[in-house]
Amino acid sequence: MEQIVIQVKNKEKAKILHELLASLDFVEFVRMATKDNDTEETEDFFALAGLWEGRDISQESIRQQAWPRQSS
Repeated sequence: MEQIVIQVKNKEKAKILHELLASLDFVEFVRMATKDNDTEETEDFFALAGLWEGRDISQESIRQQAWPRQSS
């Protein structure tokens, strides 16, 4: 795997470049960091792994909550 580091002066143009790179199928991961506050925005799907851990979520339970049977 190869890495490229790009420093962009304009924040709006950096966002455009970020979106372009994220849309390419051969790009595995895109990270955007700002020097203003050193925060990072990630496009990592697996960063949310475990979000539903310990919860009883299934297709059936979602269907039951979304479309409850009404007695006629």
